[in-house]
Amino acid sequence: MTSARDMPRRKPAWLRVPLGGGEEFARVRELMKGHSLHTVCEEASCPNQGRCWARGRATVMILGDTCSRGCTFCNVASRRPGAPDADEPRRVADAVVAMNLHDVVITSVTRDDLADGGAAIWAETIRAVHEAAPNVRVEVLAPDFGGDAAALDLVIGAAPRVFGHNLETVRRMYPAARPQASYDRSLRVLARAHDAGMITKTGIMAGVGETDREIARLMRDARAAGCDIFYAGQYLQPSREHLPVDRYVTPEQFDEYRRIGEEIGFSVVVSAPLVRSSYHTDEQERFVTERRHEKA
Repeated sequence: MTSARDMPRRKPAWLRVPLGGGEEFARVRELMKGHSLHTVCEEASCPNQGRCWARGRATVMILGDTCSRGCTFCNVASRRPGAPDADEPRRVADAVVAMNLHDVVITSVTRDDLADGGAAIWAETIRAVHEAAPNVRVEVLAPDFGGDAAALDLVIGAAPRVFGHNLETVRRMYPAARPQASYDRSLRVLARAHDAGMITKTGIMAGVGETDREIARLMRDARAAGCDIFYAGQYLQPSREHLPVDRYVTPEQFDEYRRIGEEIGFSVVVSAPLVRSSYHTDEQERFVTERRHEKA
């Protein structure tokens, strides 16, 4: 028997957005296909795909399109991944140049099947982009590399402009949403990147079963780990097989998350229903530019 919890919830008006399209959207799609690359925009069914692609912005997903983990909120395929492609860093760099980007976000599936979690490919990709397009700003959205500090240091050492790693949800919901991950391990990833001098960023999805009090607690934990930038958006269930939506958080409550985040000391807080961690904002760009000028 189907329970009320299993039935799909009707999306409120503030979550209904057009897919998008146009010439620039089509150009980005063809460039990605032509370089045999994957985007998290497509694989994770991002609601902002049309908006970003129409502006020539995409988040490149390296190390294949198959994840070694089985997070119940994520639409990326989960099964045994294939061998990594040694030529992928070059193709990513070529695509960045061809798209004439000002900034690029690099992310990946989690590769627990690899000894270094794919960190060597990660570092080589960042360096290849730096070499091919030295003026392009590189942001990463990295996995936890199983807590391997040496693997994490390879990525940090490649000098991305922003180091992102998502907590995704509150501690209590990890067994249901991220059974192969660890809340404390993710906090340690953020802390290590911060201690290495990185600008650090994390993101969460609201609506998987957490409370507002738990989100506030998570924000304080992330800030205590040295996180500079915090993004919050609404979880959207990719299919009936995925974790169901527990609630649709109102825009007003997202505004409250922003207020809390600013109060506890984040330099940038971006909080709204359709926000995703790879979403570009002028607010973040201003902060990152100012921070770099301070260090110069």
